[in-house]
Amino acid sequence: MQHRSLGPFRVSAIGLGCMNICHAYGAPVSEAEVERLLLTALDHGVTHFDTAALYGFGASERAVGRVLSAHRSRFTLASKCGMQGVDIQGDGQLVRVIDGRPETLRATCEAALQRLRTDVIDLYYLHRWDRQVPIEDSVGALADLVQAGKIRAIGLSEVSAPTLRRAHAVHPIAALQTEYSLWTRNPEIAVLQACRELGVGFVAFSPLGRGFLAGPVDPATFDAKDIRRSMPRFQGEHWTANQALLADYRQLAAEAGCSPSQLALAWLLHRGSDILPIPGTARVDHLLDNLGADGVALSAGLLERLEALFGPGAIRGDRYGEQARAEVDTETV
Repeated sequence: MQHRSLGPFRVSAIGLGCMNICHAYGAPVSEAEVERLLLTALDHGVTHFDTAALYGFGASERAVGRVLSAHRSRFTLASKCGMQGVDIQGDGQLVRVIDGRPETLRATCEAALQRLRTDVIDLYYLHRWDRQVPIEDSVGALADLVQAGKIRAIGLSEVSAPTLRRAHAVHPIAALQTEYSLWTRNPEIAVLQACRELGVGFVAFSPLGRGFLAGPVDPATFDAKDIRRSMPRFQGEHWTANQALLADYRQLAAEAGCSPSQLALAWLLHRGSDILPIPGTARVDHLLDNLGADGVALSAGLLERLEALFGPGAIRGDRYGEQARAEVDTETV
């Protein structure tokens, strides 16, 4: 697989997002399935694994640590802080909380190091900007963790270009992570250009449009805890309009000689050598299909047709529900 720069690191062009193994899209898979998935990814050249304290309230970090700690020198490890599960009522029930206070970030990092079974996290992101805390204070705390040797580089997730610039003035930001795909073009408004001006790597999460570009997807079959149930794009008239794009999209994939998933990932890889998609999956067959995008070449003509199909206004509905929209700092059209 080709490799690309991610801050001070060289990693596989396609990484693995480790949310799906325990969080967000239904029931977690078994420990045996997780182990098979992670080791298959490693054996097929993936050297960029991305997890977070939030995913499964620590379960994803524990799984990555359990399976991959013996191979720690073979990959770049990324995780996130600033959004995690907290037992607010003292009854053992964890709820999702955004907390960017320096003391919280330090404590989350220490817990993450234990779960991940490592002495240092290569790339540590602020998962969400806590608007109650100046971004300079949160990034300053992460800079202290760099100085202490707990983490090697700092990242930000779901922030705007102005917030990125403020943070970068405190300490160099190695990477910015946000949703980017044919289905979500928001980074093209400003933050992608800001990353390029500052020399910040760009990590694209949900590069398959939360399954829309991989398909087939049927919102009626989503698990009760599937986070897509709250996303307007998968609801009512928005879903009907969005689904109508898929026949033409699949035809383009057939013309390119690849799967729909590979077409989506190849499009991102063609957008710039600084873009690193991290598709997530809990299935080995999906993983191997995704990794096949590394060898897909797209003609200028086909790229133009993709751009026309998914041009401004083509996708209907917000990418997040009301609560999640209020929690991110990204630009919107």
